[in-house]
Amino acid sequence: MIATCDESHAEGKSKSRLDSNGPVGKFKGMKCSVSAGDNGLRRSVAPVTSPESACARISLPGVMDAEGRVDESRLRVHIFKNGGVSPDERGLVWRFLFGMYPCSSTALERPLLLEQMEVRYRVMKRKWQQLLPGAVRLRLNGTDDELLTAVKFFDQRQDREQKRQQYDSEEATEKMSFLQLQAQVLFERITFDLEELQEAIRIIDKDVPRTDRDLPYFRNEGLGNLLVLRDILITYAAFHPEVSYAQGMNDLCSRFLEVLHSEVDTYWSFSCYMDKFSKDFCADGLYRKMELEAALLKELDPQLHSHLVTDNMEKITFCHRWLLLAFQREFEHSDALRLFEILSCDHLELISQQVDRARYQERLACKYSLEEESVTELQAINTDFTFELFMCATILLENREALLSCTNEVQLIQFTSSLQGQMDLNSTLKKTEEHFYNYCKRSAWDYLSGRCRMRKSKEDHFLYQLRNLFS
Repeated sequence: MIATCDESHAEGKSKSRLDSNGPVGKFKGMKCSVSAGDNGLRRSVAPVTSPESACARISLPGVMDAEGRVDESRLRVHIFKNGGVSPDERGLVWRFLFGMYPCSSTALERPLLLEQMEVRYRVMKRKWQQLLPGAVRLRLNGTDDELLTAVKFFDQRQDREQKRQQYDSEEATEKMSFLQLQAQVLFERITFDLEELQEAIRIIDKDVPRTDRDLPYFRNEGLGNLLVLRDILITYAAFHPEVSYAQGMNDLCSRFLEVLHSEVDTYWSFSCYMDKFSKDFCADGLYRKMELEAALLKELDPQLHSHLVTDNMEKITFCHRWLLLAFQREFEHSDALRLFEILSCDHLELISQQVDRARYQERLACKYSLEEESVTELQAINTDFTFELFMCATILLENREALLSCTNEVQLIQFTSSLQGQMDLNSTLKKTEEHFYNYCKRSAWDYLSGRCRMRKSKEDHFLYQLRNLFS
């Protein structure tokens, strides 16, 4: 059960369990505090490299050993069961959660890894800037005073970076030169389709100024972070031509930049995330995700499914933005960050795979024990039904009557707009867990009913395993 934050922001962790009737337990809640981007303490332009704290130790109990290695399974379970991590831990945790640092790396190895990532990023960025010198600067038409201010703060940051490099020791300079040579050899053979890259930059230059400037992280001196975000997105598009850039990536990447507050760390963490989810930005990925959401909705509410899902699924595509950006605009900002790490820990998805394996083992045992007697094959739990799909379905079910009254796409758009920033995360998480649990439980009972028709058994072994997984 995910721990949640109650309205009074009381301290403590929720202790809950799941019985045969569904999720039960008291939600005392974890302490809710404001994210680093909201507390007004960090609105400066993000530096190129990480602060020293990025290589610090994680203080979560049992997650990091004496040498600094992270137990990835425990980290993911901790994030899920505690409803996220505190804002103070978030930046460091994300560097492991999203793969920038290998969980197997030690505290001594990580500064060296960081140096290598920094040099590689600088070489990569310099390569596209040399090929397209006209794209180094965002083109301004003079009508956006905030962007003009952003350029000023960005230039000041560039000056600080140059001075910092000038004061590097001779030994450090030699080491960096060697790493630069390695990086140049690594990227020497990479060629760009300049026409496609220029088109990607054109779209990026439209989208970056639209990034949510109401966030404190992008206000005042933090306006320069828009230009940092632009450089990260162009570098990603240049070196990932199979993905390039698609609308929505600016909002997604801005979340990493706000939490990590480092250009290099944001690039590598965002790249690792996109290695897993870049398909969602393509047409095939969009259609596949909508197919899965429609299939899940049909399982949970056939009537609502028939109302929303047409042959071409145009009506339900409004859900794609929710899933693509992990409900970034549907919840209050600090809650949206917390939800993003909960969804990214993949805890329930891993559980669903364990459930499916347990059912398979039960079927095998039953098959061989019955010798020639056949057992009716039951539909397996669909492990493609990830927790985010259940989250989306929960929002649809909670607004069932409003959706049933929508008869055209305009009304659906108005409906989705009315939800932005208005939903309660704690309540939605709890209901999502209930739907997920009931789906697994229903499949378990279907399987046990099939067994009992063939042979009476006093030991409901699978259900016992299922309950243990959720306890």
